[in-house]
Amino acid sequence: MAFHLPYSAVARKVASAAASLVLATGLPLGAAQAQAQAAAVTSAALPDFTQVVEATEASVVNIRTTEAVPVRRSPLGPGNGDPSELFRWFFGPDFMPPGFGQQDPRSRPRKQPAPSQEERTVPRGIGSGFVISDDGYILTNNHVVDNANGIFVTMTTGKEYKAKVIGTDARTDIALIKIEASDLKPIPIGDSDKLRKGQWVLAIGSPFGLDSTVTAGIVSAINRDTGDYLPFIQTDVAVNPGNSGGPLINLQGQVVGINSQIISRSGGFMGISLAIPIDEVMRVVAQLKAHGKVTRGRIGVQITEVQDDVAKALGLEKGQGALVSSVEADGPAAKAGIHPGDVITAFNGQPIKHMTDLPRLVGATAPGAAATVQVWRKGKSLELKATIAELDDKSATKGSDAPSANEGVDRLGLKVKALSDDAGDQGVEVEQAEGAAAEAGIEQGDVILRINDTDISSPKQYAKIVKGLDKSRPAVLLVSRDQQSQWVIIKPQ
Repeated sequence: MAFHLPYSAVARKVASAAASLVLATGLPLGAAQAQAQAAAVTSAALPDFTQVVEATEASVVNIRTTEAVPVRRSPLGPGNGDPSELFRWFFGPDFMPPGFGQQDPRSRPRKQPAPSQEERTVPRGIGSGFVISDDGYILTNNHVVDNANGIFVTMTTGKEYKAKVIGTDARTDIALIKIEASDLKPIPIGDSDKLRKGQWVLAIGSPFGLDSTVTAGIVSAINRDTGDYLPFIQTDVAVNPGNSGGPLINLQGQVVGINSQIISRSGGFMGISLAIPIDEVMRVVAQLKAHGKVTRGRIGVQITEVQDDVAKALGLEKGQGALVSSVEADGPAAKAGIHPGDVITAFNGQPIKHMTDLPRLVGATAPGAAATVQVWRKGKSLELKATIAELDDKSATKGSDAPSANEGVDRLGLKVKALSDDAGDQGVEVEQAEGAAAEAGIEQGDVILRINDTDISSPKQYAKIVKGLDKSRPAVLLVSRDQQSQWVIIKPQ
């Protein structure tokens, strides 16, 4: 539902402004009207959040949590009336205070149990959340409720409920909780994929415990990667401690994200807030409702970014996709025929624009499902089939390689030798790296697996390829180190 100022109200404002300008400036009516209309257009372009807030505020809740902390009981507490126990508390259970037990054997010290550990419940923190169904389901952040022994939800009416956790997902920082209530008003779920930079949004939450606080701003960036494989919405909406778990709302009164993080040097708002896209959230919610946890898929590869210069050397148009640096032995990717040095360009028909797209797409695929993986290898696009495994599976990564000599440092600044018999039959080992090779980061012990689109099988073959390299074009080498592979660009001398 969109909220707009009625036309009649705009017209009245324009007329009023025009009349005021005539009286104040003495301008002709036409000029005054033009200025008033310009002012009205500027004013009308600014959003009025009042109707959005009125429609959504009752769905936003304050969440306070408690936790149990250990408290060690004093030895002089109830049931410990013997003053000698105070000495034993400090000096051990066999300590005999002076004057005790020398006359009467009954006064000999007794072995006492160690002071008991008790727990008491203390306030833990405050956050926010919002209702997503009329029967009491509420969304918030995992870090708001994590390790809490009590969760209390307060509505805008002041009524408080004790909540239970239905399920949490630490990886996306999402928690689904429930209260025993009915006829609640959920916030409509929007479409975060339709968000655009510059779009107005607002947040409602409990910063510093001040419940029902409204702040507004614009979308600053979409799909902001922070290293957590989660495509955050970046905004300049003021979000502070206590806002966590609250909704990010568009002008149609729909929730488009969950406010989750701030980037700050002070601990308070500094202009950058991050929200989890609601599309990502609802995929997690479906699993939390059904199973109480999230199960994700995996294919068993480690990946890095595809740099533009590497992409150009490999014949790709752009530095997009996920570069495979290592493949887990006997994992789904290995069984599908994926190799180190491949660039995964699409997964199940979805293009991989950035390397972090791949973990999200694979993770959203059910374990056991068949998937199509598009890879770029040796100047060609290949379509491979992989069976998805569960993310919790742990498999060892297959090792790479090792060591007889090739004479001299070549045009790339390298001296190489053959691999040992037990190290496989692909690649040559770097014995010495100088000049351009050393500047590119190649070190002794690295293994050269491929030059441009040609696999390396022996020092003799390697030397022939290096000799024929075009000095006007940089060469791209697939280098393996510590079971990780990376493309390196070197210009032949």
